[in-house]
Amino acid sequence: MGSVHSFTTLFEEILMKHLRIAPLAAVCLSVLGLSACSSMGMHPMMYSQAELPAAVQVPAGHKVAMETVGVGQITYECKAKKDMAAEHEWVFIGPDAKLQTRSGAVIGKYWGPPATWENNDGSKVTATQVAVAPAGAGNIPLQLVKANPANGMGAMQGVSYIQRVATKGGVAPAMACGAANMGSKQVVQYQADYIFWKAS
Repeated sequence: MGSVHSFTTLFEEILMKHLRIAPLAAVCLSVLGLSACSSMGMHPMMYSQAELPAAVQVPAGHKVAMETVGVGQITYECKAKKDMAAEHEWVFIGPDAKLQTRSGAVIGKYWGPPATWENNDGSKVTATQVAVAPAGAGNIPLQLVKANPANGMGAMQGVSYIQRVATKGGVAPAMACGAANMGSKQVVQYQADYIFWKAS
């Protein structure tokens, strides 16, 4: 009887240990070559600027502080070209977009003029353009700007650079701009990722 009891006890211990381990194994599945527990949805893939044109890369000594997706519109106005009053062009007036997290939560807005990134906590920042790079036909260019000192305490404090990447749409209207419609405004839809950097 003693041996039977020992066997039963051993079996129960093995079974309970298995029941404790199985759920963890089902989540991690690291033995199958999948992501380890610590790298699953809780830790999304880190942003990398390695594939961007050098002109719009943030210099060394800075780190990503916040990633947002801007979704909204840009207003253009038909104006006479500078130093060429007889010719006209669509001129960028300003943006009006929501700043969202990767999961879609609205955490701020991007508006202008002047172009201003504002967080829901009230902090906001303007910036000076450093460089642009082509982003494909029909898309506004990639852009790198150097942030001015932020106003208000919050997420925008300490922001040093902002990148505009992954742009979709936003270019000037296709309709004609001339003397007949000078002063008229057109709104176009666009989307872009805005990556906020701070000194590391």
